[in-house]
Order: sequence, then structure tokens, then C-alpha cells
Amino acid sequence: MSATSFWHPDGTPLSAAQFMEALFGQLPEFFRDEDELRTLCRAPDTRRKLLAGLAEKGLGKDQLAEMQRIINAENSDLFDVLAFVAYPEAPLSREERAERARAVIGTQFNDRQQGFLSFVLAHYVTAGVEELDETKLGPLLKLKYNNAIADAFADLGTPDAVRQTFVGFQRYLYQG
Repeated sequence: MSATSFWHPDGTPLSAAQFMEALFGQLPEFFRDEDELRTLCRAPDTRRKLLAGLAEKGLGKDQLAEMQRIINAENSDLFDVLAFVAYPEAPLSREERAERARAVIGTQFNDRQQGFLSFVLAHYVTAGVEELDETKLGPLLKLKYNNAIADAFADLGTPDAVRQTFVGFQRYLYQG
């Protein structure tokens, strides 16, 4: 059994409800509207900065996980949790988000890229948004191609092309 604590910046404890209310007031510091939240989430670097900023304000990985639990969105993305808190948006599951992206990926990427991206999406659905960070690209390639990075590049293109594919497809996860 584990418990997550929520704390006010002055050091006093908060209930989950109080924390959610306080967070709602802080969210405009990070994004003005849902479109800006989508923009921040669709690229690994801006998503990482958003997560770092939230963590600095006391909303780290454990607190986000607890928020997911509170709103019954354990299988949802960070975007959905924040959109639920800030706007009247019902959370989508990562599976639903991935299925929507697959429909577009099928028209934007070649068969080999689609195979790799389907593999990435399966990990995203299972493990969460952390699987979409650029630091996961190497491990995902090794896992998909049995530690043969050269095979991955032979299959998918140059390292830069592979990176652009990995980063570029993520925008389809957060389309409105």
C-alpha cells in the first residue's frame, strides 16, 4: 500500500481536492488554453519542460499518478488529466488516443515506419507518456530490433530520419 501526499508551497498538507483546486489556479502559468496544452504535449521537448515546470510547483510524477487515480484516468495521458482539471474535457484512454493516431499514421508514414510506430504506441498504451520521451528512442529501437541498431537504421532510414519520425508522429496523438 502506498499514499501520495499533497503539500502547499508553505509546507502545510493539502487534501487531494484542495490540491486539485490549487492546481486549477496555477495551470494558466503553464498554458493559456487547450490548444496551447495540445501544442506543449505534442513534442517531447516541450512536454518535458511542462512536466519539469509542474514538478517545480509540486506536481511531480507521483502527484500526477494520484490525480489520474482520483479522476479514474489511470490509463489516460498527462494531457487528458490536465485537460480534465482545466477544462470540461472527459479523459480519453491512451488506447483511444493511440487508435486515433494510428488512423493518421497510416496515411503519413511508410509501412516500415508504421510498424515501428505501432510498436512505440503499444509501449505508450502500456507504460504511459514517458515512452514518448526522446531518451526512450534508443531503447525502443534496441527492443524492436533485438539490439541491432544498424538493422533499425537500414529499415527506417538515417538516425535523423528515425528521430524525426519518432518525434513527428506524436503530434497526431494530441489532435483536437
